[in-house]
Amino acid sequence: MKFKRLYYFVLSLMIAGFISCTGEDKKVDIPKESIFDDQQLEISQETMEQLIDNVSSPVEMAALIKEAGIPFSKEYVSNPDNAGNLNTNFEQSLRLGILGSDLGYLNMYDKTGMVINYISAIKTLADNLKVGQFFDFQTLKKLATNSTNLDSLMYLSVSSFNKMDSYLRENKRTNVSALIVTGVWIEGLYLATQVVKSNPNQKISERIGDQKNMLENIVIILGNFKKDKNFETLATELTELKEAYKDVKVSFEQGEPEQVEENGKLVIKQTSKSIVQISDEQVKKITEVTAKIRNKIVK
Repeated sequence: MKFKRLYYFVLSLMIAGFISCTGEDKKVDIPKESIFDDQQLEISQETMEQLIDNVSSPVEMAALIKEAGIPFSKEYVSNPDNAGNLNTNFEQSLRLGILGSDLGYLNMYDKTGMVINYISAIKTLADNLKVGQFFDFQTLKKLATNSTNLDSLMYLSVSSFNKMDSYLRENKRTNVSALIVTGVWIEGLYLATQVVKSNPNQKISERIGDQKNMLENIVIILGNFKKDKNFETLATELTELKEAYKDVKVSFEQGEPEQVEENGKLVIKQTSKSIVQISDEQVKKITEVTAKIRNKIVK
């Protein structure tokens, strides 16, 4: 599947706003001695797919927040207006992921009036990253503001992302993919922690704790590009977040597979679930460090 899962995943957050079902988060099987040596390695297809499969969708997080009866707040999302002021591919890739995560939250609450500004900012960033040629943004804008056009939106967008996928792989730009995913994840965690800060909720706190293993995976991936000072700095900052997670306990409970029908087909679903032990004090510390990292990115 190469990187199709990556871009389908990012697409789902950035444009469509649909909810995916996630299973247990597992550590990605990455040989640390290879990632952290002096040679920058091209990250394998399998490793990136594992990484993406384990990212908890911010749209799913937004659904959890909405189900808890917590109202929408524009204070939780980043400002799309300054996207054109970013000067480096590093900044632009991270911000692309952050804006995509914000769109997932906006779509969950049907804030179509705000969506256009975010899609416009994403177009600016995509153009600057030299991948804007793969998107028909005028059509995407029309489709994104009408939920009845979801199928058409998905078809057009997946096609666009698959073309961008091939382009990035052929030009060995895995670093861009890694930064987009990191931006998506950081903003999703920021959203959850800010919500819990004002509206304590056990389920959301547990979902925050459940991100511990994903954080470790992201730090390893970023470490592969440590020759770039920006990557090294971001990895170091996330290491501080790892320290805040240090005493959070995450274990997994194995469940029996279930047979369910989806679209007229029999599907086997795993029912394993994670068990998270996290204290209010740990949530508070994670919230503080996450906000510091995220706000530095979007300042």
